Amino acid sequence: MRLRNKPWAKDFMAEHPDMLIMEPESSKGKWAEVFDNKSPIHIEVGTGKGQFVIGMALANPDINYIGIEHFDNVVVSALEKAIEKDKPKNLRLLRANGENLESIFEKSEIDRVYLNFSDPWPKTRHEKRRLTHENFLLKYEGILKPGGEIHFKTDNRSLFEYSLVSMTDYGMKLLAVSLDLHANMPEDNILTEYEEKFSSKGQPIYRLEAQYQNREK
Repeated sequence: MRLRNKPWAKDFMAEHPDMLIMEPESSKGKWAEVFDNKSPIHIEVGTGKGQFVIGMALANPDINYIGIEHFDNVVVSALEKAIEKDKPKNLRLLRANGENLESIFEKSEIDRVYLNFSDPWPKTRHEKRRLTHENFLLKYEGILKPGGEIHFKTDNRSLFEYSLVSMTDYGMKLLAVSLDLHANMPEDNILTEYEEKFSSKGQPIYRLEAQYQNREK
């Protein structure tokens, strides 16, 4: 997907340091202080334009949410949405790369990871870029509390099947698996932009919840 250049993005983001954090490494181990509470912290890796993470923050005021996005031209759209919703106090956006999670969060600092409509990277030579590859599963485990969970949604069946195998092989426990989420949609399901787009075309949405288990490292 080609991203439209927004030359004003950096200046606009710099005007809202209370919502969008440009250098999140400085907050490692201090995210409870950033939110000024000890509520659980859930992160979305690859938050896109922010519809999901903002919706979750509004629906669950007793949970802190962090949306992580690598591209300025995308995260600025999430920032605009957050401002329209009066900047929920339990929400922060990060301009960061998901590969650097261990530089941003301390061990056991996070309670849950959301992965929504991640790039499928279909070519075999790009397998290690998939956000459900074992290398990323190791990164998530490093920042999650014991028994932490990953909640994953996608429209790509191949990526979903790959993720089921990857997480199972890693030793994770599958708590929930849906091959057509919208056929019996949970009342608390918050849609992403991509989810709205694909489901409106009749395309099934796949979803899973997986939990880390104690294991020898």
